[in-house]
Amino acid sequence: MEKIRCGVLGATGMVGQNYIRLLENHPWFEVTYVAASPNSAGKKYSDAVKGRWQMNTKIPAKVANIVVEDANLVSKAIGKCDFVFSAVELDKTATAALEESYAKNDIPVVSNCSAHRMTADVPMLIPEINESHLKMIDAQRKNRGWKKGFIVVKSNCTTQTYIAPIYALEKAGHKIKTMFLTTMQASSGAGYPGVASLDLIDNIVPFIGGEEEKCETEPAKILGKVADGKLTQDSSIKISAHCNRVPVVDGHTVCVSLEFENKNKKPSKEEIIKIWREFSAVPQELNLPMAPKHPIYYTEEDNRPQPRKDRDTDKGMAITVGRLRECKVFDYRFVSLSHNTVRGAAGGGILNAELLKAKGYL
Repeated sequence: MEKIRCGVLGATGMVGQNYIRLLENHPWFEVTYVAASPNSAGKKYSDAVKGRWQMNTKIPAKVANIVVEDANLVSKAIGKCDFVFSAVELDKTATAALEESYAKNDIPVVSNCSAHRMTADVPMLIPEINESHLKMIDAQRKNRGWKKGFIVVKSNCTTQTYIAPIYALEKAGHKIKTMFLTTMQASSGAGYPGVASLDLIDNIVPFIGGEEEKCETEPAKILGKVADGKLTQDSSIKISAHCNRVPVVDGHTVCVSLEFENKNKKPSKEEIIKIWREFSAVPQELNLPMAPKHPIYYTEEDNRPQPRKDRDTDKGMAITVGRLRECKVFDYRFVSLSHNTVRGAAGGGILNAELLKAKGYL
C-alpha cells in the first residue's frame, strides 16, 4: 500500500518530536515534510534539534535530512504532503489563523493545539467516544468554502485521561450528574524546557493556566450530539476541577469522585469494573494501528495506577483505572492515568488521523 504523505508543524518541539518518533515505520503514514519557527527553517531536521532531541530513540534516518521549512509559509507544504499534524507553539489567535490557512489551501489539519477546540464546526475528537462527530467536517467545509481541507482537533491531555471511563458508564446507561476532579499532571505537559526545576523539584504547583477550565468544559463538546450539520453540547454533567503540576516526567493522574443521576439505580462496583473491562469502540473494531487493544484497563492493586508503572500500557495509548471505591460525599471515587505525551498528544493525534483515513477523509 502506498503511504499517505504527512507533515508535522512544530516538528522541533516536544509534541513534534513525539510525532517524528511515533510515525517511524507507520504502516499508513510517512513523514515527508517538517516545519517549525523561522529560526529552524533552512536547517536539516537533525541540525534543528541538535542538543535538544528529547526522545529515548534516535532521530529516524528518513527524517534527519529533511530540510525544515517555516511553518508560516503554507506554500512550502503544497505538493510535499497530503495532510499535516499541527503541534505549533504559538498564541491561540496565531495558531487558529495558521491552521485555517493550511485547510484553505486543501491541506487537512490534524491538530494537537487548543486554538480550535471550542470552535463550533471543528470536531474535538476522541475516536472511542465521538467518531460520529466526523460528520461536522462536511459542515465545516460548507461553512468556510473549503474543498479538500479541514481541521480536526484532539482534546486536552488531561480531559482524555478521565473521559473514557466516564463515557463507558454513560453508554451503559448510568447517567452521571456531578464530578469532582483533582489532577496531578506531569512536567512534560508543559513542553520543553517546561517548568523550571527549582519550581517543581520537591514541590507541587497548584495552578496550570487554563487547565481547570478545559477539564470542566471540554467534556460537554466531546459528549455532544451532531444533527443537521450542527453540534449541540451536552452540559448535563457538572464538573469541578483542581489542576496541579507534580514532579513526574510523563503520565497524568486524575482522582475522580462522581455522583450518578439516579441514586436508586446506581451500578455496583463489580458492574462498573465489568463495564470498563468490556468497553470497546470503533478504533478497536477497525483495528487501527495506534489503537489500544483495550481502551480501559482496570488494575486491582490498591496502590495503582502509578505513572512509572502504568503509563506505557498498550503502547501508551490505554487509560489505566484503579482504586474504585465508594465515596462518602458522592457515589464512587477512582484514579485514572494516561500517558500525556503519547495518548494525550502525538499518539492521540495519530489515532485521529488513522480514523480519518479509515473513514475516507484522508
